[in-house]
Amino acid sequence: MSEAALHENEGSLAEKAYEALSRLVLTRKLPAGSLVVEGRLAEQLEISRTPIREAILRLAAEGLLVKQGSRSYAVRRVPAVEFFQALKVRELIEGEAVELAIGRVAPETLQAMRAQVVALGRAITQTDAHWEMDDRLHLLFPEALNNGVMVRMIRELRMTTRLFELTSPEGRVPRDMAEHVAIIDDVLEGSPRRARAAMVTHLRNVAAEMLDVMSGRDAAPTKRRSRS
Repeated sequence: MSEAALHENEGSLAEKAYEALSRLVLTRKLPAGSLVVEGRLAEQLEISRTPIREAILRLAAEGLLVKQGSRSYAVRRVPAVEFFQALKVRELIEGEAVELAIGRVAPETLQAMRAQVVALGRAITQTDAHWEMDDRLHLLFPEALNNGVMVRMIRELRMTTRLFELTSPEGRVPRDMAEHVAIIDDVLEGSPRRARAAMVTHLRNVAAEMLDVMSGRDAAPTKRRSRS
């Protein structure tokens, strides 16, 4: 194998390791506080240690992992205050993104996503497919704007809120589905103000329901979204 081909193969393995490891973290298969063991991951993912090491360093730079001791890393714990602060910033940025994206996303793309959201909403609990759809939907609008800075900021904020260690309240899957459908429908209707309101309401509902979990109250019913 030529030197160029070898370098390309190593880069491909590093990217594969990064995608696999970040997915383990973001789907909470490696929950907050878990030690990231290089050798164990290399065996589990069937990738050599060098690409795994590169993926670990990359995720540490992005804030998903933190140094634990002199050579080890662990999945970062996100305190409650940071979780709620990140959600508040997401309201501002994602509300702006969905409003500006009106007319920039093909209707067939939105219809296909809507059908998938509804299908996943029938599940009892959150699955990997639910997490992946959630990522695609929330990044769809900033990506439609070709705004790389906005995409990066939203992705990093989503990582922060995803790392929060409390589980979502029971019933959040169908509520997620209803709120996501509301966002998509407002975008399909070409209603920028309603689309922004639907996105903000969705994120505020997540925050309110997490407060219910933390306080020991039952999850609140779905909030009525503004149509103004």
